[in-house]
Amino acid sequence: MNTIEHKVVVITGGGGVLCSTMASQLAGLGAKVAILDLKKENAEQVAKAIRQKGGQAIGVEANVLDKKSLLAAHAEVNTQLGPCDILVNGAGGNHPKGTTSKPYFDPNDLESTEELTTFFDLDPEGIKFVFDLNFIGTLLPCQIFAQDMVTRQAGIIVNISSMNAFTPLTKIPAYSGAKAAISNFTQWLAVHFSKVGIRVNAMAPGFFLTEQNRRLLTEESGDLTARGNTIIDHTPMSRFGTPEDLLGTLEWLCGDGSAFVTGVTIPIDGGFSAFSGV
Repeated sequence: MNTIEHKVVVITGGGGVLCSTMASQLAGLGAKVAILDLKKENAEQVAKAIRQKGGQAIGVEANVLDKKSLLAAHAEVNTQLGPCDILVNGAGGNHPKGTTSKPYFDPNDLESTEELTTFFDLDPEGIKFVFDLNFIGTLLPCQIFAQDMVTRQAGIIVNISSMNAFTPLTKIPAYSGAKAAISNFTQWLAVHFSKVGIRVNAMAPGFFLTEQNRRLLTEESGDLTARGNTIIDHTPMSRFGTPEDLLGTLEWLCGDGSAFVTGVTIPIDGGFSAFSGV
């Protein structure tokens, strides 16, 4: 039995590569999907593609860091599709100002004439941007859309963590810390909502090629960068993930097959988080 059919699904960051694929999958299962994105045209493009395949979808402009924007989006979703049954918090990302130039600190870098960002040069505003986008950008949509679930004592929230929440990656302390916060928040919210029929879980993708990280992991020629090679060497399945690799776990978490599962973060990373490097 398809337990997702006719459910209203809200996906933040829905204009991106990974979340648009998730939106299309859930719409294909009969869900009514609201694609929320900071850029209205991106959201509507995804929704249009779903409608052309016979699915139900709307594109909605929303800023996950602005409560007024989310309230407006909530009103639009309720009017056009109905109250939210499933919330997927897909909005997130990193920022160069929260990233060091090198994986390891070298005292000589303090005297270097190169344009380097050491730990001591990290911009607090860049760190704050990354934490806000990932953590606050997950918390606020939960505050707005989970109110629909509380009134009916039923609902599902799926957050997007990362495998670097388990073990932080070099160079990106802000992003690693922010995703660890999402895993922790997932546990907290799962307990908090446990008496009102709302399940809260998270998916932790490993390395997936997206527009955000493509230049970090691949050269113009398509060959892997040094960091890309390191990642593949430490991924037992020896490849990057594809958006489709997320769909089985997503469908399971959104359906009744996971009815007794709440508060977990599931790695989808080809074994990266399980590998010691030896």
